[in-house]
Amino acid sequence: MTGFGRGVAEHAGVRATVDLRSVNHRFLDLKLRAQIAPSLEDQLATKIRGSVERGSISVAVNIVRPPTASGVRIDEAAAQRAHAALRSLATTLGVAPPDLALVLAQPGVVASSDAPEDPEAVDAAILGALDQALGQLQAMRAAEGRALERELLARLDELAKLRAGIEQQAAGIAEQLHQKLSDRLARLIGDAAVDPARLAQEVALLAERADITEELVRLDSHLEQARTIAKGAAASGRKLDFLVQEIGRELNTIGSKSQRTEITAAIVEAKSVLEKMREQVQNVE
Repeated sequence: MTGFGRGVAEHAGVRATVDLRSVNHRFLDLKLRAQIAPSLEDQLATKIRGSVERGSISVAVNIVRPPTASGVRIDEAAAQRAHAALRSLATTLGVAPPDLALVLAQPGVVASSDAPEDPEAVDAAILGALDQALGQLQAMRAAEGRALERELLARLDELAKLRAGIEQQAAGIAEQLHQKLSDRLARLIGDAAVDPARLAQEVALLAERADITEELVRLDSHLEQARTIAKGAAASGRKLDFLVQEIGRELNTIGSKSQRTEITAAIVEAKSVLEKMREQVQNVE
């Protein structure tokens, strides 16, 4: 399912913006674009997986840090030690004593006074922005889900009508087979007598092979289950994927047993409807 969400949060002067983009995918594919600590990356992934089950999710994080007051700090003790060492060396070498610039240039005498960044502030800002982004993303996906529900229920209604028509066409299959076999025998043997018992036995065998009662019962069950799942609030994409496959299997079996052109035509139409449904199910959470 597709969707977009943006969240902005600020904590202790750190401002974070999180953008989430979702497109259709059979599974959950998480793509994170951010320079953040691995522990925070794990927290983001866990939060997203807790809210989204299917889709290709792109996560972009932008952090704006507060300006820092740059300055320096002089370590007087270190400066005194450096000056004493340099002065002793200058006396030994017979050169001029060290000046202030030379003392300040020694390692450890001058240090930056910038305050270190607070990692907890960064984490809190990013996680807060993520919560907002997830809320917006879920709202968009929910709206798409309602539209998909209406579409899937309409397709299921079409399939249910086609199933009812197939059942009606198959109701008199034994009588049709009896008449068809009798006509064929009449053309082959003319007025010769036909053993009614043998004819009935052959008709029974043909009727058993062409019987689609079990397939129609299973098809009805699959359609009802799909309808219930489509109306439900829980994530149902994978369940609907499975049911679409099962519905297709029953349609194929009915088509292979079909003895009537009307049933064959209904199967072709049902497969067309099912293919449209299959495409939509790929978008369901």
